[in-house]
Amino acid sequence: MIKTDILIIGAGPTGLFTVFEAGLLKMKCHLIDALPQAGGQCSELYPKKPIYDIPGFPEILAGDLTSNLLEQGKQFQPGFTLGERAETIEKQEDGSFIVTTNKGTQHHAPIIAIAGGLGSFEPRKPKLESIEKYEDKGVNYFIKDPEVYRDKKVIIAGGGDSALDWSIFLADVASEVTLVHRRNEFRGALDSVERAQELKLLNKINIITPAEITALHGEDKIEGVSVTKDGETKIIEADAFIPLFGLSPKLGPIGDWGLEIEKNAIKVDTVDYQTNIPGIYAIGDVNTYEGKLKLILCGFHEATLMCQSAYKRLNPGKKFVLKYTTVSGINGFDGSRKESPKAVVKAIV
Repeated sequence: MIKTDILIIGAGPTGLFTVFEAGLLKMKCHLIDALPQAGGQCSELYPKKPIYDIPGFPEILAGDLTSNLLEQGKQFQPGFTLGERAETIEKQEDGSFIVTTNKGTQHHAPIIAIAGGLGSFEPRKPKLESIEKYEDKGVNYFIKDPEVYRDKKVIIAGGGDSALDWSIFLADVASEVTLVHRRNEFRGALDSVERAQELKLLNKINIITPAEITALHGEDKIEGVSVTKDGETKIIEADAFIPLFGLSPKLGPIGDWGLEIEKNAIKVDTVDYQTNIPGIYAIGDVNTYEGKLKLILCGFHEATLMCQSAYKRLNPGKKFVLKYTTVSGINGFDGSRKESPKAVVKAIV
């Protein structure tokens, strides 16, 4: 049983910033995310795309924003349960909650902050006969540990950043990497496209375009795939097939938790972004209210006010005095201390 002060469901930018705001108030956080890494859409869908509306950053890559948020919250030592989806919630007699994931991991907390963006992301699966038969037997929709593909023949399908980046990365890991895309043009960062082209010329990546995977082969695991190009089909040997066609957002099991839902989003009170269930908050793109804007910076604002409310719930009757970090500094749970340099006191004679 993992115990924490605030259990954050969703490790995207809003969830990650919640760690920092909660830490300022001496509250410990643990995050659950169905994706295998923190960062939500920023990490999984467009890590190399620039964002222009983050205060103080005229331009920042989505992946860099995630890295910065992780670094900012690191001093407050958050815990992570990644690659697992929050499945069920049980309210306890004392008003706290136990959240269990689809893999059976249990978490106990008095405060739940749902920061799931547009919901739990599920991979867009290609329409191939019997693909479920090969899942986790050569077919994977995420890459958790690249070493799994060491000296293996890997086929990746897709035309975005994830397909390009992983093809490039695995070129030095796998014995053979083949990238299949239905178009000649790739929709990814220019440097990734150019790097993939370089590796193709060096015979480190096979790129087949325009083409599609049309069938999977193998007895108990993937042994090959059929690739159709210009009306002709050939079978390519493979130890692994990784379709990277993006993610489809779904509210998922959270929709069955008794929360008030409107248009696939969770209704909240705009005072502190609490839901109709006391102790459960919803922040970021997953919530809805009059005037709602689905922007990262709005999620940061909501996280800040939510943490203030959570503090009051956890410390009833205790007066909280807001102090600016420029004045109070920051005491990390890891023993670190950050503060502004003290003014030099010296008499002028």
